[in-house]
Amino acid sequence: MKKCSSKVGLIVGIISVAAVVAAAVTAVVLFFDKKKKDEEELEHYLDCSIQ
Repeated sequence: MKKCSSKVGLIVGIISVAAVVAAAVTAVVLFFDKKKKDEEELEHYLDCSIQ
């Protein structure tokens, strides 16, 4: 019985680590995407302001 619960705990741990890694990657991608979009909007605003 103890071996079974140990395997289940290991599987849950691996799934948890995978979920944390996926969340971190998603957060980084969204952060850089937003930063890029903000820079493009600022550049467009400055181009329109100069004209």
